[in-house]
This record gives sequence, C-alpha cells and structure tokens, in this order.
Amino acid sequence: MFFSLSLAALTVAAIVSASTAQQPFGSQLPIASNAFETYDNGLFSPLEDLNLLSTDSFTTLTHPVFPKHSVRIKKSSDFCDGTVNAYTGYIDIQARHLFFYFFESRSNPETDDVIFWTNGGPGCSSGLGLFMELGPCRIDTANATKFNPYSWNDNANVFFVDQPIGVGFSYADYGETVSTTEEAAKDVAVFVAMFFEHFNKFKGNAFHMAGESYGGRYIPVFASEVYDQNAVLIQNGLTPINLTSVMIGNGCTDDGTMYSAYYEMQCSPASVHPINTIANCVDMRRKVPRCEKMFKESCRDSTDSIACNIALSFCNDAIFNPFMETGYNPYDISKPCEGDISDTLCYPITKNISRYLDRPEVRETLGVDPSIGAYQSCSSDVGARFDINLDGVFPTQFYIAALLERDISVLIYVGASDWICNWLGNDRMSLGLEWYGKEAFNAQELSEWQFNGTAAGLTRSAGPLTFATIYDAGHMVPYDKPEASLEMVKRWLAGESL
Repeated sequence: MFFSLSLAALTVAAIVSASTAQQPFGSQLPIASNAFETYDNGLFSPLEDLNLLSTDSFTTLTHPVFPKHSVRIKKSSDFCDGTVNAYTGYIDIQARHLFFYFFESRSNPETDDVIFWTNGGPGCSSGLGLFMELGPCRIDTANATKFNPYSWNDNANVFFVDQPIGVGFSYADYGETVSTTEEAAKDVAVFVAMFFEHFNKFKGNAFHMAGESYGGRYIPVFASEVYDQNAVLIQNGLTPINLTSVMIGNGCTDDGTMYSAYYEMQCSPASVHPINTIANCVDMRRKVPRCEKMFKESCRDSTDSIACNIALSFCNDAIFNPFMETGYNPYDISKPCEGDISDTLCYPITKNISRYLDRPEVRETLGVDPSIGAYQSCSSDVGARFDINLDGVFPTQFYIAALLERDISVLIYVGASDWICNWLGNDRMSLGLEWYGKEAFNAQELSEWQFNGTAAGLTRSAGPLTFATIYDAGHMVPYDKPEASLEMVKRWLAGESL
C-alpha cells in the first residue's frame, strides 16, 4: 500500500520452453534428482478438494519438489464474505511463515482467473488491501465487517498475502528476516507452485500478480520469479503456472522518473491546483536537477551506499519535506491528511482494521499464530531493513520490460490524485521502458476511457502494455473509486481494452 522511502522521508500465458530454459535458481532452490520419479510414483497426493479442509485446525501440505516449504491452510467459514469459501493459513519456509487469505470467486471459481495481491511499504500488511480496498468485505468499525459489492473476487479467485515475514500476521523463528525483494520473491513463487499443484481445480487458470505502491517493486520481481520457476516445474514433470499478467496500482517502480514528478504534482495543476507556496516551488525547481543528478550518479551508476543515502537525504529535504509542510495527504493531494500520518497513515479507518484484527475471536477464526502480538498495518522494522539494502532504488522497470518481451501483459493504473507514486512519474516510466513495443506504445496519445457514460480517466495502450489513470482517486484506487476499479479489472481479465 504505502511506499517506504516516503515513510522514511515523511518520518509472473507464457511458458519457458523446457528445451531452452536455463536453471534459474541453481543451488538456491533444492531439487532432488529423483523429484519427478517421486511425484510420478504417487508418493505425492494433492489435496485437490478445498472443501476437505477443517475449520478448526490447519491441514499441512507439502511437495517433494520443494522439500523446505509447506503450507498450513484451514477453512475460515463465512469469514468476511458469506457468499464464497474463504481460507487462511501460512506459507512455511523452514523458520519463516507468511500469512495469507484466499477467497474463491463469487462467479465460477473453477474457471475464473486467480489474482495474487500484495500491499507495499515495504512492510505494509495486505490486510489493508483486503479490508479497505478490493477485498470481499470492508471494516468500518472495530466490531464488524460489511459486504463489499465491488470486490475483485466478483469474478476472480483472490489471494491476499502478508509478506515479507514480519508484516501483518507473518512471523519468523530464530530471528530470521527478509531484506530484499528478490529474496522475498523466491518464497512467493514456491507457494504459488504448491497451491496450484494441490488444488487441481485451479490448475491452468489464468494467473495475475497484482499490488500497489511498493508493489511497483514487488510485483515485477515476483512475477519474473514465477515465470522463471516454470522451467523448473516443467523439468520436474509439473504443470507450469499460467502467468498471464501483472497489475500495478500506483506503483513506485523507477525513482528516476519520480523526483521531477513530485515537484510538478505539488507545484503545477497536473492533478489539482498547486498546493505549495511559490517560494517553496521555486526552491524545489532549482534543486530537482541536482537531486536527479546525485541519484543517478550515486544510486544507479554506482553501488556506493553512503553516497546514495546522501543523495536520498538531499532529495528528501528538497522535495518531501516542503510537501509535508502543506498538511496535505501524500496519498491523495485533493484532501488534508487525517490524523498523524505515523499513526493513521492519513486514513483513520486503518485504526479500526487493526482493532478488528486484534479481536481474539477473529484471530481464532483466521488461525493466527499465538506468538503474534498486536496487529500493525505497517512494520517500520521491515521497511528499515529494505531501506538499509537500498532495495527501493533498484530499476525494477527492467523486470517489467523483460516480462513484456515475453508477452506477459502489464497494466499500470494510477489514481490521478496520488502524490507519492503519482501518474506523471508512472507515465514517464512506462514511456521509457525498453521493449519491442516501445515505438508503438509511445506513439499513442493519452485518451479518455469511459465508464457509465462518463470519463473515468486517461489511458494509453499498445500490445501487452496498458497505462491508465483514474480520475478522483488517490493512492488506493479501489478504496476511492471501487466501482470504476472493478470495471477496469473485469475488462483487463477479459482481455478487453479500456
């Protein structure tokens, strides 16, 4: 959901040919030499039917190809959306345990697509996306949920995953941590493979990986790992994942395109009337070129962490701090921040989500591990570890271009009123992608897309790449414009243009 660098400043149907694929994991993914034989001899039996799961205790799922991984899963009867089956559990990677929610489609679960969703941060729980944005229910008070008619599980099966460890209800033993997106991606990819192997009714369904904010970093890397892992699955006689697309909402993917956009979004009518003072805007205008130069030289052209942190500090002082003086919501500059951003993230509803998920009966239904303390929407410790590794400054647009080159469809959608991962920076990032369709994509002018007879936003599309804005929406599009966001997703899953 939220982008860590800002918080610091503000306080994967393409299949790799088995004959040409490389070993993407090498020694990183242990695969027994007799893994296919073990599978073929029937020593692995998929659970297949989710209805066999208990509502009172976990069922543990394993797979011989992934000896260090297992999945604990239970049925969470009537939780959140009484019209569909809901499941919760943990992805266990030895001492690391990632919590997830899974909701079947309200339409036809056996044939509908599957969506993987993660919030951003890094360090923010996907419970925010579930209970505040695109999930089958929303939390208004700390005591109950209410049905969300615009949930993305209207015609898709949807996962919400708390990752990496230390986020939401995820945890680790013996002090283990995850500090980079690439490291987190390996665990996510194995979980995806294990899920489809066990639950055959979803096998072969189109699979989409989606997320927002720092998801602009997460999702391209996670999807690439799932794509590359298909070579391993094929080698071991398993069915590859039908990775069809990625959907990135208000993503921060390339910092290099964001700094000037931060200036323009607060000092020009790119979205709303300028919100900062003329004096601050003139000062920023002078400093943005230096910020961009320092960032390129110290964070992109070299791996000097000290110099890069100096560059980031300069950019923060020049651009972020003046914005914070305005009192506006960095996730929606059409309105002021509600409450202390470190406490409410500018949205008081996050406090009710935390209180609801701290209720003992809710935790019992979900199967939350007893070791988990009070629920936190975002973990500053996880965010700090990623920041120390400068994870956020990696040019993740390279992953997006590589996915496009392999004909994985990419949807970049952005709420027009967001500041922190704004539409100007995302538009420039998409135009700068180096891929076979660049010329055709860049030749397209932004044009309005319609919903319910009115303009819903701007869009540009060519081949497998689509960029879109959503009017009157901020950082969390499904929260601000739930009906329009669902229509956008339905068109995307159906392969229709906006």
